[in-house]
Amino acid sequence: MFLQSKMIKLRPLDVDDTDEFYLWACNREVTQFSISSYSYPKSKTDISKWLAGINNDSKSISLGITCGETGRLIGYAGIASISTLNRCGEYFILIGDKEYWGKGIGTEVTKLVTDYGFKDLGLHRIELTAYATNPSAIRAYEKAGYVHEGVKRQSGYRNGQFIDKVQMSVLSHEWVGI
Repeated sequence: MFLQSKMIKLRPLDVDDTDEFYLWACNREVTQFSISSYSYPKSKTDISKWLAGINNDSKSISLGITCGETGRLIGYAGIASISTLNRCGEYFILIGDKEYWGKGIGTEVTKLVTDYGFKDLGLHRIELTAYATNPSAIRAYEKAGYVHEGVKRQSGYRNGQFIDKVQMSVLSHEWVGI
């Protein structure tokens, strides 16, 4: 499966992506707002094993984000915790290559993956959480069509303190598409 826009292409991940993921995992600035598993150093072997099985998870879609011009892997995104019964899932994204931060790629990827979730996976609801201390991410999700639902008070722990997370979602009948 390949999805693309003017700026990026999304493709399946594989073990050949290990080196990039290892570099990202070693950079606390890159992983500070990511899932808890990034809070602890990972070996290349751990990352390689994870990538080897990533496409076998029926409850998750994970895609590599590549630069449209160079084909270089710059991050990954997808939908996790997919429930076919409830027709919902949780969106996630990590732009690991800091050179591509602040260029609108987060919004672009969010739109592509969300569109795929509604049109191809038949989901009704896609949700996400973002650290309240990450206004760039929140802005990208708003631009992509996600709406605020509330705040999960002190639901994350980073840098020795508890941090609020913003809960956001979009429903299929609200989605305007790309």
